[in-house]
Amino acid sequence: MSADADADAVLVDRVKQGDTRAFEMLVVKYQRRIERLIGRMVRDVDLVPDIAQETFIRAYRAMPQFRGESAFYTWLYRIAVNTAKKALGELKRDLLVTESSRISRDEDGDETSRVENELTDGETPEALLASKQIARAVNSAIEDLSEDLRQAVTLREIEGLSYEEIAEAMGCPIGTVRSRIFRAREAIAERLAPLLDKRSGERW
Repeated sequence: MSADADADAVLVDRVKQGDTRAFEMLVVKYQRRIERLIGRMVRDVDLVPDIAQETFIRAYRAMPQFRGESAFYTWLYRIAVNTAKKALGELKRDLLVTESSRISRDEDGDETSRVENELTDGETPEALLASKQIARAVNSAIEDLSEDLRQAVTLREIEGLSYEEIAEAMGCPIGTVRSRIFRAREAIAERLAPLLDKRSGERW
């Protein structure tokens, strides 16, 4: 068990003993990650905070049933996904991300904006534009994936979960996880190929 998982386990035990401050610490630790995941599922960015709040309420109520057989975040992720699906089902919304929600997250300084900054630091205006086009193409390609592929590649590439953790979170065999991530990467690479070919063929 990693040091991070050990720290979570200590906090979980304290929550089970009635320490609400310990749960607040878990909320602070994971709120942004959970909101980011929900933000990749829902069309209306205004729903994200409410769904995240409901996720943590459900997690708090279900804490006595958490046995520690999986990492706390993996367990919390499943609750977040189910909460988001329930909310979307009630509102008859689909599971696509809109430009407005993506822009909102970018302004908040999520991975995409940081990647853009890292890619473009010190480059020419033309290279800056090309890098932003690539980042947008990656986002667009991820949005167009089926729900299972999008969840798998998001958990692997953005959240950094292991294949075992993803399999547990998605309730499927590791082989299925590997297949979904491979197919997702292929689809993203296919969308990026024209941009990358164009950039490699030009002199900046």
